[in-house]
Amino acid sequence: MNLNSSRQITVETLKKILKVLTNKYLIITVAFIAWMVFFDSNNVFTRAKLRDNLDELRQEKHFYIDEIQKDSALTKKLLTDSTELERFAREKYLMKKSNEDLYLVIDTASDKDK
Repeated sequence: MNLNSSRQITVETLKKILKVLTNKYLIITVAFIAWMVFFDSNNVFTRAKLRDNLDELRQEKHFYIDEIQKDSALTKKLLTDSTELERFAREKYLMKKSNEDLYLVIDTASDKDK
């Protein structure tokens, strides 16, 4: 009697589970979720890659905005101060006055370490 009753409960439980699993709404919902997660053009993996790409682009944007601000400040300084302009030309473009000699000192010790 105990074996029959436990077997009957198991069969009834299996029938209930089968009834729930064969529910057309559940099947359609599971299929829809699987489609959206794995097969859709905007699936989870694509969206993660796009999110990472967007984060990288935002970092680049922040970097370039900072660089633009630095360059704008330097441009303003060079346009307003002639001594600063002369210093900049001498350092960056190795310009010199006509009555000067220019000597370049190159540190070769730092090149050997690299």
